[in-house]
Amino acid sequence: MGLILLLVVAVVALVWGVGAYNGLIALKNQVENAWKQIDVQLKFRHDLIPNLVNTVKGAMDFERSTLEAVVTARTRAVSATGVPATARAEGELTQALGRLFALAESYPDLKATTNIAGLQEELTNTENKIAFARQLYNDTATQYNTKQMQFPTNLLVGLAKATRAELWELDEPEARETPVVDLSSPPRT
Repeated sequence: MGLILLLVVAVVALVWGVGAYNGLIALKNQVENAWKQIDVQLKFRHDLIPNLVNTVKGAMDFERSTLEAVVTARTRAVSATGVPATARAEGELTQALGRLFALAESYPDLKATTNIAGLQEELTNTENKIAFARQLYNDTATQYNTKQMQFPTNLLVGLAKATRAELWELDEPEARETPVVDLSSPPRT
């Protein structure tokens, strides 16, 4: 009788272990997938920016520094790797784009073109998709990190080669600030 009880306990422990291990692996893959979804949206955003810069370049000859700031921020964002570096670079890019759009408001001819309006709308839609993908990533990463820390699953973390997933967060104070748009100055003609 004792042997049967021991065998039942061993089978239950084995079934639990396999389930917990597979659960960690599934969450690890979900975190990777969620990151790739952010990556896809960021790639689309990065591809839109050269079109935007080329569209406004001729009309904004005197605003070269703003255009260069957007191009530089895009370059940093494209080459960023890892969650913290990507979050930081994307925050800088968002700020540079905000300044560009605020400046574009002072050019009536530019503001009236359908290309600019279309690109702005496309970027806005992409920003919304990126925000959703970031939220999904953080939710999935938090679930994965929590599962790794819970007992008794934490006993299998090494076996599953599970490592803590970094959350997407803004760590620079200026990235948290809302860009200031001053439309009180008269438009340039």
